[in-house]
Amino acid sequence: MLRLIGTALAAAGVAAAQPQALTVGHSVRARPIVAYERGDRSAPVTLVVGVTHGSEPAGLSVIRQLRTMPLPAGVHLWLVPTVNPDGLAAGTRQNAHGVDLNRNWPVAWKRNGRPWDGYYSGPRPLSEPENRAMRAFILRVHPALTVWYHQPLDVVYGSDPHVAVLKRYARLSGLPYKRLAVPRGAATRWERKRFPAGVHFVVEFPAGRITAATARRNGNAVLALAPRGP
Repeated sequence: MLRLIGTALAAAGVAAAQPQALTVGHSVRARPIVAYERGDRSAPVTLVVGVTHGSEPAGLSVIRQLRTMPLPAGVHLWLVPTVNPDGLAAGTRQNAHGVDLNRNWPVAWKRNGRPWDGYYSGPRPLSEPENRAMRAFILRVHPALTVWYHQPLDVVYGSDPHVAVLKRYARLSGLPYKRLAVPRGAATRWERKRFPAGVHFVVEFPAGRITAATARRNGNAVLALAPRGP
C-alpha cells in the first residue's frame, strides 16, 4: 500500500512533506531494509545511509534528525537507517553471512578473507541480498548526493573530482577531511562509477555514541549540501 501511495503522489507531483516508507529489500534473516522519503520529489535525490556495519550505529542519530527537522525548499531526501539490519541487531560488523557489506560491491572487488573476518568480501560481488537490494534501489532513485555514515575514523574522506564538496561538509560538520583511498568493493566506488556526476562519500564518526548536537550539526551539513530542485 505504501508503494502505491508513494507512486500516486509522485505521479501527481506532490511533495512528500511527511516521510514515506518503502521496503527496499530484506536481509539474510528476512529483516526489512527500509527507506524513508521526504521533500520535493521533483528535486535531485540526496541519499543518506546511517549504518552499513552493524557495530557502527552512530549514523542512526543523524537519520533520526533528518526524518523530523525542517527541510529547505527544493530538497529531496531518501533516508536509509541501516542496510545491515541483521548486523545491527547482533552488534556485528558483518551481515548474517559474515560478510563485510562494504567490500561486496562490484567495482574493484577482490576476494578477501573468510566468513566473519573483519573485511571478508564474500564469495563473489553482490553475493549478499542486502547489497543487491540497495543496488536496485540506488539505480531506481539516481542519487545526486550520497552520504554513507561509518565509524570510528573521525574523518570525512573521498577523492577527486568532488573534493570541494567533501571539504565543505567537513567544515560544516566539524570533522577533518582527509584524502583516503576508497576500499575495494566499497559502495562509494560503485556509485562513483555508475553516477560519475554525483557526489558520493563517507563520513566516519569517532567510536562510541555521538551527541544530539553532533547529530543535528551533521544533519544540517547534509541539508546544506543537498542539491536543490527547480
